[in-house]
Amino acid sequence: MITTIIALAAIALLVAADQITKLLISSHYELGESTHIIPGLLDFTYVQNRGAAFGMLANQRWVFLLLTTVIIIGVVWLWFRGFVDHITARISAVLIVAGGIGNMIDRLALGYVVDFIDVSPLFDFAVFNVADCCVTVGAALMMVYVLFFLDEKKVRANLAKSGSDEASGGAAEK
Repeated sequence: MITTIIALAAIALLVAADQITKLLISSHYELGESTHIIPGLLDFTYVQNRGAAFGMLANQRWVFLLLTTVIIIGVVWLWFRGFVDHITARISAVLIVAGGIGNMIDRLALGYVVDFIDVSPLFDFAVFNVADCCVTVGAALMMVYVLFFLDEKKVRANLAKSGSDEASGGAAEK
């Protein structure tokens, strides 16, 4: 229970950080305006992303909203079914959910995602935001978890338990 409360607080803080940074950029920068933060390494450039990474699938807002909703519901289901039981998986889940919510808020409210973190001076890369960082780090941590910490026997036991819980109408003891 405490872990879930901490996770919810962390999600709220990360979503707030994402939304505050996006609000600061969009209210102080003109579209396309850029400022050197660390010359040759990091710029803040205000961009409106109507697609996914690198602008793919532009103007497919409802596809992204549906996909994000499914992923968030899936992560929450896995959390409450006991599949997210390692610190690496928990941090990953928090980051993925927070990032998904952060970008979902933009898509619902604005029709696009506000991006501003620009490492193009150093790498030829897309402009991104705090929510994107959360999702990317969360996905990387999930890969680390699956590769190094996942206990397949425990997963099978949880799956078997989930199946018997559903078959008995969820009345099984936890």
